[in-house]
Amino acid sequence: MDADITVTELTPDLADTVVRLCEQALDLPEDASEAAAIVDVLWPRAVAADRPVVGLGAYRGADLVGVLLCSVSSTEPGLGHVDLVAVLPDQRRRGVGRALLRRAEQVLAERGVTEVLLAGNPPYYAWPGIDVRYTPAVCTALALGYQQDRTAWNMTADLSYDGSPALRSTEAAERRLADQGVTVRRAELADLPALTAFARSTFGGTWDGELAGSVGRDGAGCHLAERDGEVLGFAAYGSSRPSWFGPMGTAPAAEGSGIGGVLLRRCLRDQQAAGLTRAEIGWVGPVPFYSGSAGARIERVFFLYRRSLSTD
Repeated sequence: MDADITVTELTPDLADTVVRLCEQALDLPEDASEAAAIVDVLWPRAVAADRPVVGLGAYRGADLVGVLLCSVSSTEPGLGHVDLVAVLPDQRRRGVGRALLRRAEQVLAERGVTEVLLAGNPPYYAWPGIDVRYTPAVCTALALGYQQDRTAWNMTADLSYDGSPALRSTEAAERRLADQGVTVRRAELADLPALTAFARSTFGGTWDGELAGSVGRDGAGCHLAERDGEVLGFAAYGSSRPSWFGPMGTAPAAEGSGIGGVLLRRCLRDQQAAGLTRAEIGWVGPVPFYSGSAGARIERVFFLYRRSLSTD
């Protein structure tokens, strides 16, 4: 490690400073433009929800040259997540990233973590893992002994023109659903208890937390389908980042009814109305569904890494 680098813990009141560094250090325009939202969801919002988050800053002299945010898993206390690493372009390949990661491993181990993931920690995450285009980050992970664990991908829906498949009308499909007693509408805060209960019981995981970050928040939203007061499906957007869509889910008994496509495109129309020309469908599972329902295409690919701390 470069002896001139000092790594110290940062306090949440320095979030704006971290944002400014990320605006310079995140190479991909779609990330740099949402730096404020990324830092907010990973740090202040996560801390407000009682998630243990540690911010680290790498200094060369008095200058902040790199930052890292890490957290403990919300479902498995023995797992730690590195949620963000950003190093100024002119400071790369000089040991900054390595110094930050090594200190992150130490602080996570002090909190009982035995394995560290370079992967998103839902419901507060900004990426599934390391975008393959962030080559220095991939090189640093491999140099420190991290092993590639999984691959994930995002899909992009084009919202730039009214004839886009992502913006196809849902009126006919909604009339057909209404004939079957199914109501499709925008979710309100009063719907949140039923929505989160449906997400937990039907899908498990942390989608209930992502729904809580979508319903009733500026720049975010959710649509639902119900019959006789029973939730049959939902689609949400903006929980992690304004331009991201998800999560969405349909009750197994309602699969194939067309509910999913209707909810998806209603959300995408909201995002277009907010001024977005593209929406990222994050951490995608059913690629054919999103391709067929919205003309979405795979654009971002992520490598997810892990390393056991017990081998040190």
